[in-house]
Amino acid sequence: MTLIPLRRFTGRVLPINEEGRVLLLHGFDPAAPEQPFWFTIGGAAEGEETLLDAAVRELFEEAGIAAQAGDFTGPLATGTISFNFAEYAITQDQTFFAVRVPGAEVSFEHMEEVEKRTTLGHRWWSVAELEATDETFFPPDLPAILRKITLDGESG
Repeated sequence: MTLIPLRRFTGRVLPINEEGRVLLLHGFDPAAPEQPFWFTIGGAAEGEETLLDAAVRELFEEAGIAAQAGDFTGPLATGTISFNFAEYAITQDQTFFAVRVPGAEVSFEHMEEVEKRTTLGHRWWSVAELEATDETFFPPDLPAILRKITLDGESG
């Protein structure tokens, strides 16, 4: 099967709770459901959105957490990755932002249908848990990105 090429410019979100844990979603590629992985919240900028605007919108759509652009810090990291998802061969430029979300409840209510079908759940991870796990998570350098966040919520 020939994959459809897709280029995306994404704002990725690292929601941090009061315990300093990051929220990750657990899901799978519909073409490989037997290989689930953990991933950060985020998505492509739409129309005239900035990457920060996309991050704010995606946090609400994918986790049901409302925040304002002024609540975010970053960018903490940027990079370009390539991966396959469903029928697409995606090249993704990604920019990571952090936001403190004490006491946040997670909801998948506002997700798109494909996201609902391919998301298995969520978990709040510590840096130590990410460094110790054998489970797959993206990006692989997430612990290093998280270490840039200081206790007061500013990027360093």
